[in-house]
Amino acid sequence: MKRTSFQYISLISFFITSLAFSVYFYQQVQIYDQKIVKSTVTDTSLPKYHFVLIGEEMNHDYWRLVGKGAKETESKYDVFVEYEGPKRSNPEEQLKLLDMAIKSKVDGIIVQALNEEFTPMINKAVSEGIPVITIDTDSKESLRTAYIGTDNYLAGQLAGKALIEDTNGKATVGIITGSFENTHHQLRVQGFRDAVAKVEGIEVVAIEESNITRVDAEEKAYTMLTENENITAFIGTSSWDGLGIVEAAKSLNKQEDLYVMAFDPLAENIDLLEKGDLDAIIEQQPYEMGYKSIEIMLDMLNGKSVREIYHTDASIIRNANLDKWKVQNGDSL
Repeated sequence: MKRTSFQYISLISFFITSLAFSVYFYQQVQIYDQKIVKSTVTDTSLPKYHFVLIGEEMNHDYWRLVGKGAKETESKYDVFVEYEGPKRSNPEEQLKLLDMAIKSKVDGIIVQALNEEFTPMINKAVSEGIPVITIDTDSKESLRTAYIGTDNYLAGQLAGKALIEDTNGKATVGIITGSFENTHHQLRVQGFRDAVAKVEGIEVVAIEESNITRVDAEEKAYTMLTENENITAFIGTSSWDGLGIVEAAKSLNKQEDLYVMAFDPLAENIDLLEKGDLDAIIEQQPYEMGYKSIEIMLDMLNGKSVREIYHTDASIIRNANLDKWKVQNGDSL
């Protein structure tokens, strides 16, 4: 009986010892394999720099072009560009993505800074050694090194001057702005107001925000048109505002006599311009913003001097120059 128990205990001890050695060697093999994979990837696969671009919303033609411009630098430079953003405009989600990028210790961050809440997060990134560029919307009070994008105040002035020219200086205006809170929309509205304020025949009678959605733009435009029947012109400061304004005007049978201007040559906006439902579009350069932002970041990391502000062009598209614009931008339609 004692002999049988001793043999039984010996077998169990041998099994446990064998199992322990098996686990140990398995772990060592895994560690070794991981080291080999890491070494291989580090030596041959990973680009030198990892940048994160955080845009306003992924499901938007404008931001797709920003992302496309940034991503296409990968074929020219030794970089990996991670393009992120909420599906629909959501500053809180953008801030979370910015925080994740900081925690990931990326080599550089390009971010749209929609409001003052972005300032402390940008400063946090810089304090942890991560350079930051703002794109499309600036954060002047932050520690960001540079801004690239439209001069939104001048774009608003450009829109105001175009309206003055197209209406012969006589219009009663309603404004649909994407957001009362977002800095770039504030600047566009202020630029527009300052431009038309100089003309006695133009009066701004109402302003509402669309929350950067087509549905809200239509609802707000409808209300403005019913409460201010003398409105003869509209400007929308975000990409979807023009579509909403046109739909509201059509539902009230007022589209024939209404002048409408909007931002960004989305395919839908170009279609409305061709049909005569839109009278003018303010064009920005999102692809250039994305591409150039990566080049600026590389200059910063390589010790080259960079400017604080890089303004991309804004221009007016009307039916008169639409064919020329199509020839120049056929691949973006």
